[in-house]
Amino acid sequence: MGVSLSLTLIGRCSCLISSPQTFPPLTRDVCITFVAAQVKDSCMVLMYSRGMAFTLKERQILGIHGLLPPKIETQDTQAMRFQKNLKKMSDPLQKYIYLMGIQERNERLFYRVLMEDIEALMPIVYTPTVGLACTQYGHIFRRPKGLFITIKDQGHIRSILDNWPETSVKAVVVTDGERILGLGDLGVYGMGIPVGKLCLYTACAGIRPESCLPVCIDVGTDNEKLLRDPFYMGLYQRRDRSQRYDDLIDEFMEAVVDKYGQDTLIQFEDFGNHNAFRFLKKYREKYCTFNDDIQGTASVALAGLLAAQRVLGKPITEHKVLFLGAGEAALGIANLIVMAMMESGMSQAEARKKIWMFDKYGLLVKTDSNQEGFIHPDPGDVKSFLDAVNVIKPTAIIGVSGAGRLFTHDVIRAMGSLNERPIIFALSNPTAKAECTAEDAYSLTQGRCLFASGSPFAPVSLEDGRILTPGQGNNAYIFPGVALAVILSGVRHISDTVFLEALTDEELSQGRLYPPLSNIREVSLQMAIKVVEYVYSKGMAFRYPEPVDKEAYIRSVVWNINYDSFLPEIYDWPGTKNN
Repeated sequence: MGVSLSLTLIGRCSCLISSPQTFPPLTRDVCITFVAAQVKDSCMVLMYSRGMAFTLKERQILGIHGLLPPKIETQDTQAMRFQKNLKKMSDPLQKYIYLMGIQERNERLFYRVLMEDIEALMPIVYTPTVGLACTQYGHIFRRPKGLFITIKDQGHIRSILDNWPETSVKAVVVTDGERILGLGDLGVYGMGIPVGKLCLYTACAGIRPESCLPVCIDVGTDNEKLLRDPFYMGLYQRRDRSQRYDDLIDEFMEAVVDKYGQDTLIQFEDFGNHNAFRFLKKYREKYCTFNDDIQGTASVALAGLLAAQRVLGKPITEHKVLFLGAGEAALGIANLIVMAMMESGMSQAEARKKIWMFDKYGLLVKTDSNQEGFIHPDPGDVKSFLDAVNVIKPTAIIGVSGAGRLFTHDVIRAMGSLNERPIIFALSNPTAKAECTAEDAYSLTQGRCLFASGSPFAPVSLEDGRILTPGQGNNAYIFPGVALAVILSGVRHISDTVFLEALTDEELSQGRLYPPLSNIREVSLQMAIKVVEYVYSKGMAFRYPEPVDKEAYIRSVVWNINYDSFLPEIYDWPGTKNN
């Protein structure tokens, strides 16, 4: 086995070394000696990289013949075994552990099975099961994934990035673990979210997995339970909220761009509300960055409203929207709705009058700097969300509070009495945090409501025999396609217009508010095509030459699940006698 192959294998699979330059103090000879000692281990890694699918020639050339059973399997057989084992499991967390184990051992097989049954398995690798996995992260830990950077590493982030074996990173998903889904502060246990998001980058949009880097920034946690947990894997300290925290994030952003380039996509994920808005405002014009909780959630919610508009035959400018929750998700959705209304000819001031917010303190009449656009004169005696529904008379209610079942039966009935086709979006994650169930929404409105949720619900059977399938307003309909477009076009700054442009009638209709997840790869590719065309037309793209046929270009570069050959190219020189 060649030294360069050993280096690559150990670097890719064991995260030990990718080249002699990874360890500057060591000479090349010492590095080679180190690698030679690891050849046997790297052979074992090779066995697991595709299992028994290595051909006979590959086994012989790589020196692993005899280390595998004699059968040469196809990927079809491997996938069948994988799926059969999954079906034996009923516990979602056990399925998650099994799936992540396969990802570690055989990446292409993992993505094949995930893509073939995305509707059943997305709730396992992402919400809602990923939330449970995050709460148990230290207890189910098998092998580290991603990069961990702590407040104690300040001044050394660039050297930590150098330890990551992949050099062609195009997309980074980063969290500080402060607001994981609706579960709160999970500290480094939140690493499951960047890992899960990047799984969907690959499964949904075909972004190469080696181009993706999950990062958890550990500045401590205020979760008392975790600080007492002997299996907790982060710093045992309260969150550092001093200037050191901002300086650490600044250093991280600078280090990523210095290492991987100005057009590296940096997605912020599950930061606390205050920091999420601050960092988006601070970095959006300087780096290629977006916040999925603000902009991705906004896009998918607006897509649902536009789909409802087509069902109702009622333009978005005629809707009145009441939010339960006034944090980053609510404000992101509200701002994008305002943009959509302005696209339809309404002024910003008039559009904002159509949007109301109700949080834990009541109807929004006091504000911080992010909320001031959505304050209205006090409409009267509003003490509860039900009061707000009855007084404001919204056509749509959108729940993004993360506080559980606050769309009570009375609230749903009130929406049904006020509207022939009420719009009810219970978008909080995971499922237990949703504002209502699909069954309640449909049954209490006699099947008239247009319902969507953030996490999946099963189809609902009504008394009249109808079976209604709830739509899932999953951010995965948005962020993988947008990310693919950004990576391929070299966009350096991502504006809200990119997310507005990503939405099309064809993608998000198909008879319910959202298409089935089984179509998500095609949805993502169509979205990427549309966004790439848009950014080149607006002069926002920096990757040249500009592709003439953008659809053909995008489809040609997406990653696929077929095994690569390990055999070198062998050929004869013409007119030369080979020895």
